[in-house]
Amino acid sequence: MVLRGKILSTLNNFLLLPLETRVVSPVVSKNSFHQFSTSHCSAVRIYPLSGDVSLDQPEKCIDFERKHDADVVIAKVIAADSESEVFQSLVRDFGCNTIQITHSLVARLLHRFQDDWKSALGVFRWVETYSGYKPLPEMYDKLVDILGKMKQIEKMKALVDEMREDRLVSLNTIAKMMRRLAGAGDWKDAVRIFDELANYGLEKNTESMNVLLDTLCKEKKVEQARAIFLELKSHIPPNANTYNIFIHGWCKIRRVEEAHWTIQEMKGNGFRPCVISYSTIIQFYCFQSNFYKVYEVLDEMEAQGCPPNVVTFTTIMHSLTKLGDLKEALQIAERMKLVGCKTDTQFYNALIHTLGRAGHVEEALYVFTNEMSQNKVKPNTSTYNTMIAMFCHHRQEQRAVQYLRNLESSPYCKPDVQSFYPLLKLYFRDGKTDKCLIGLLDDMVKKHHLCLDLATFTLLIHGLCRANKCEWAYELFGEMLGQNIKPRYLTCSLLLQEIKQKNMHDAAEVIEDYMKKMKSS
Repeated sequence: MVLRGKILSTLNNFLLLPLETRVVSPVVSKNSFHQFSTSHCSAVRIYPLSGDVSLDQPEKCIDFERKHDADVVIAKVIAADSESEVFQSLVRDFGCNTIQITHSLVARLLHRFQDDWKSALGVFRWVETYSGYKPLPEMYDKLVDILGKMKQIEKMKALVDEMREDRLVSLNTIAKMMRRLAGAGDWKDAVRIFDELANYGLEKNTESMNVLLDTLCKEKKVEQARAIFLELKSHIPPNANTYNIFIHGWCKIRRVEEAHWTIQEMKGNGFRPCVISYSTIIQFYCFQSNFYKVYEVLDEMEAQGCPPNVVTFTTIMHSLTKLGDLKEALQIAERMKLVGCKTDTQFYNALIHTLGRAGHVEEALYVFTNEMSQNKVKPNTSTYNTMIAMFCHHRQEQRAVQYLRNLESSPYCKPDVQSFYPLLKLYFRDGKTDKCLIGLLDDMVKKHHLCLDLATFTLLIHGLCRANKCEWAYELFGEMLGQNIKPRYLTCSLLLQEIKQKNMHDAAEVIEDYMKKMKSS
């Protein structure tokens, strides 16, 4: 949850007051929120290239039906400070008791509270009390993932134990639990879960072994995964995916020689390397900006009768764009079309991004409005975000706003935090820090119920400090801490400097104390 639903209304009134009457509390509110995404992702999302990747991954869009019911629940939940308070507030509310619980409503609420485990757990417990309604197994899995992501390991394990009693545990549940355990530094616990699969009614087989190996490799425990594989392979046969997992793992820890060796091992055991195998190595070389090796692997793919696909080309094009070699990136796009490779949404996202960076705005617009529809490729949120970012980069504010509105009304997808980020940045750049900025934040929080992430909070605080509005910046700083989002040291330092210039001594003391804790930890 973001801003507790109060910060914008507070600021709307706050900004109308004369400076001398504004009072900013130095006390950080004790909100029950946990960390959101901690990085500003590019509008162009590169394909995951681990061994278990699917080459056809359409973006999932939450069902936005019954929006009013979701808003009623959200409004009730934002005033609570614990999962029990969330539960009690919903159970005791007459309005909530009249809501018709549906799978789409529960999915929407879990999506809304995916970074707030207390609200997610409280809402889920409330949903479970409804007679005649049973959450789908995948909704239990979603809650397992939320608890694990927020490092609530014991609560996650307790939930899985409940699921075991009701025979709801699937390999997907185990995969999420293993990944979160390994991510929390407990990779040995993930191995123990595999050893105890029978207790969950599941088998030790190639598929479950691959889940364990993939979990370990993604957490850079590739050598440990290799040792476990050598122990298991005598009674659990590997498949091609097993080797692709290791290829990805070795590349992840920058040991590409072992990845090449794994391809040879793969061939020696009767498995033919596929496009994923080679594309994973290509992605590694792209990351290293070693395009000589990239084209060498492309040639090897052709020689092995394994032509590159849209994932391969998109990875190369995006990497060239990031490096600034826009001409070569566009040539890769042309090469892909010439060989008759089928396009997809990810490819067009990268192509639009490249065209925008190269200053070909109208060509990018043509791709979005004509070429994608001609090839029956539907845009997703990232596509719109790329268009918005492109228009903002070229200071075409009205076009950017129009595409944001188009995204809001799209039947395929809805805005996320990244949809608003370029416009926020543009408003700061153009000095529009009053009505335009407040209106945009109001849309994010109240209209779309979006959670601000670290990057967005950072942008806002830095921008407001430069705009001589450090009182507002300090309010946001308090909200960050209340939501357990850790500001960067540079952000604290900048804010402290501005606060001191305004003689806000109590606020300065709070920031200094926090900075001392950052140093000690």
